[in-house]
Amino acid sequence: MTGARLNMMAGLAFLAMTALSAALLAGFFGALHPAFDSFSHFRIHLSVLMVLLALPLLASSYRLQAAAALLFAVACLATTASALPRLWPQPAVAKPADQIVYSLLQMNLRFNNPTPKKVLSLIGRTNPDVITLDEVSAMWTTELGYIASAYPYRILCPYPNRMFGVALLSRRPFVADTAPRCEPRGAMATATIDFGGSDVDVAAIHLTWPWPKEQYWQIGELAQPLAALGETAILAGDCNAVPWSAAVRRVAALGGLILMPSAGPTWIHRTLPDFLRRYAGLPIDQVFSKGGLTILSSTRLEDTGSDHLPVLVEFSVRTGDKQPHDEHESALAAHDLQDKPRG
Repeated sequence: MTGARLNMMAGLAFLAMTALSAALLAGFFGALHPAFDSFSHFRIHLSVLMVLLALPLLASSYRLQAAAALLFAVACLATTASALPRLWPQPAVAKPADQIVYSLLQMNLRFNNPTPKKVLSLIGRTNPDVITLDEVSAMWTTELGYIASAYPYRILCPYPNRMFGVALLSRRPFVADTAPRCEPRGAMATATIDFGGSDVDVAAIHLTWPWPKEQYWQIGELAQPLAALGETAILAGDCNAVPWSAAVRRVAALGGLILMPSAGPTWIHRTLPDFLRRYAGLPIDQVFSKGGLTILSSTRLEDTGSDHLPVLVEFSVRTGDKQPHDEHESALAAHDLQDKPRG
């Protein structure tokens, strides 16, 4: 290859690296405008691409720029560390001996899932105390009826397009004299559930896609119901936003919530294989909590026909005489990111 051709290729790689740097930088200013926040969702992917472009440029006349780009890419990846996929098993988490451990299953069902029986089978095998569901279409209203005896306490909130509704199912009773409620356009369902004598607000949320879609404005519509969540609460759902985004930080701030460390990538386009979803997907299924609720673990489960992986969360609820030492302890006692099927 001639020197002129090498120089041209190096120049093109430098321009691409510069463009990636600008996109990464924009993602850190999502609080200024939702358009910037859209770049933040691809921070991991953009950082990896920039590393791949910068490494060969270290042997070119752009070596100083490439070295700076590598440092910037590594710094960007560091901000996503809690959501990066684990390539090795994580140590098991010790469950509290003096507290009951409850479980919540978060699932984006996919409105036209071709294998609904896989979903019902997973629910039967994991037997969660409460389930938060997204993309609850008319088809799912029928399918979920088959487990009504196991989960008699429920609320289904339809979305205007009849495809993207949310639902909340519980084996544990709703607190007496409280009523479950649906929020604007079926984007959020909330119920106060009795966990061994402790009242906990449980909410399912489904946000639309980021800018230029309506996600920013939708969060504004949900400001009041988020602020109205009780002192002890857990909120789970498909946020269509990554943990480090301004959108997720805004949801947490409006609800006075603390975000659970990510369970890892949960979504990728449905035409791509599950392996890529687990290691190159987007971590957009989030769980938040506050008050006397302690998140103990989170685990991604097996594929059930959706473009999202289910997330199983274990938690405990403290009584009034056992308060956390600080706000971080109230959100997370320990975090298990080991992905495994449950049988």
